[in-house]
Amino acid sequence: MRLLGDLLKLLSASGAAFSFLMIRLTRLFRENKQWAFAIADILLTVLSVSFAFWLRFDGTIPPEYFNSFLIYCALLAFFNIIFISRERLHAFTLSFVGLPDLTRLVKALSYASALSALIVFLDSGTTNLFAGFPRSTIFISYVLNLFLIGSLRISKRLWNEVMRRPVVQTDSVSTLVVGAGIEGERILRTLQSDGRHQLIGIADDDAVKQRTLIHGVPVIGKITDIQKLIELHGVKRVVIALAAGETEKIKNAVKASRNAGVMNVKIIPPFSELLGERITFEALKDVSIEDLLGREPAKIDTKQIEAFLKGKRILVTGASGSIGAELVRQIIRFEPAMIMALDFNESGLFDLEQELHMTSANTPFTPIIANVTQRKKIEEIFKKHRPQVVFHAAAYKHVPLMEDHPEEAIATNIFGTLAVGEAAKKTGVEKFVFISTDKAVRPTSVMGKTKRAAELVVSKLNEGVGTKFVSVRFGNVLASRGSVVPLFQEQIRRRAPVTVTHPDMTRYFMTIPEAALLVTEAGALGVGGEIFLLDMGKPVKILDLAHEVIRLSGLEPDRDIPIVFTGVRPGEKISEELLTTEEDTQATKWEKLFIGRHTNHLSQEEITRRLEALSECLGKEKEAVKAALDIFITE
Repeated sequence: MRLLGDLLKLLSASGAAFSFLMIRLTRLFRENKQWAFAIADILLTVLSVSFAFWLRFDGTIPPEYFNSFLIYCALLAFFNIIFISRERLHAFTLSFVGLPDLTRLVKALSYASALSALIVFLDSGTTNLFAGFPRSTIFISYVLNLFLIGSLRISKRLWNEVMRRPVVQTDSVSTLVVGAGIEGERILRTLQSDGRHQLIGIADDDAVKQRTLIHGVPVIGKITDIQKLIELHGVKRVVIALAAGETEKIKNAVKASRNAGVMNVKIIPPFSELLGERITFEALKDVSIEDLLGREPAKIDTKQIEAFLKGKRILVTGASGSIGAELVRQIIRFEPAMIMALDFNESGLFDLEQELHMTSANTPFTPIIANVTQRKKIEEIFKKHRPQVVFHAAAYKHVPLMEDHPEEAIATNIFGTLAVGEAAKKTGVEKFVFISTDKAVRPTSVMGKTKRAAELVVSKLNEGVGTKFVSVRFGNVLASRGSVVPLFQEQIRRRAPVTVTHPDMTRYFMTIPEAALLVTEAGALGVGGEIFLLDMGKPVKILDLAHEVIRLSGLEPDRDIPIVFTGVRPGEKISEELLTTEEDTQATKWEKLFIGRHTNHLSQEEITRRLEALSECLGKEKEAVKAALDIFITE
């Protein structure tokens, strides 16, 4: 026992000494850090073999083993360096070493020890270099190797975690974390590194995790207990660290926090887990309507999108709109050779250009002021800039306004699409992605009818060789300009009644980033002629949406803010659809992304004839224009 105690003391002292030496070496040789690690690993290997012999022979190395001891030290050190270098464990940052790094270290040291042991065993009857070599020292030195070299890797992180943990400030905010999963563990580490937070505990519905500790913070109850926990512990802030798909739990946590009087409710960013980024406290955001949407966002294959867009010249029409601008932001992530943003809204394009200048200055960006109805100018733009991929988002989208101005909807949504599509085909664009809407399914509004007509035009443009044309059809986009959520928020800000058209009105919803990524992935996946659509889950009642927006503002529906029903407007449906009964879908290999089968059997000549008839009606009475549009979409 005394020998074992002495050994442990010696190991601890040696490990601490070498950890201190390694930190000093990395400071001294910052530009040659890999050499410093290699030297330290060699010294630690020699030390581990020395300890193994010390333990085996009670503190001495018998003279007859001295040569084989030196040879084994050199052999093991050589293989350690080879395998550690192969795992790139000489090129890492001490402060951020984690379990994957240690796993790779165990693998490298195991290979090195196994190979060294194999040589010892095979040599026993040949050169006699290792004749009578004590086999137990091989295993002992392996264990010591893991301990010493592993201690070296975790030394700085251990120092930072234990010795430099900030003292909780006197004015820190008592905080309850909701979620004991991966997201919860990550945000706990972040909050613990900042003295502004007094962590009360964690709430999680997993029965197995109850009364356990995560980084020293206890799981003190379930989500249903949040209101009681807040009152019992005087919680002033709630941080929700749940996966984006757990919307019911998020809703319950937010509701319980509000009921207990806590309005300081934060949630992790929606794409933090997807991108694998470190979550900082500053990155936490207030709970938004997107977090309470009620469905799990689609998982997008960004690798295929990158292969599709990287190094290409990309044109986005309608680039100052909500979807167009987000498309530009998303596309820039995939390193295109050039991105061109076309719109007639100069203020919107200027704002987008200034934003990208600050966030993505290295990507060439060309704003283009033009209207898609200007056929000749559109052709000149395509000849000059030669885009390889086109995302056509330019359109009029407001249903009631287009009922009063059908000629504008037809000119932009149909003939604008035709002008851009034909220019793309003439100049050899590789792929053309048209952004459609669920309102094109059995359309009752002018806007929906023009979008359906544009789908027919795009499907006919796809015939023959050359440019591949695809359409993407999805529902309403949360927080886009002119959509229902910003309208509700403005009404609440003015303390005016929130207006809902009908108590049973439902719509499909998705977030702006998700919509933009869906469009890019459909472009990457499409081979021409498809209508892509997303499984958007269950439709959301507009009345329920109004209730949530009011509550997110810290108010109560029908108590602080009244809700009034204004009636269904011209062209509106109570419920929208994503497919007609004649269309069916085909699943793709990507989650929630489907291909709808076209039901258009009109010939190219017939579509051309109907376009001519529609063009002749422009400028006539509103009802005559609408009648011509109805004839066009009769299939």
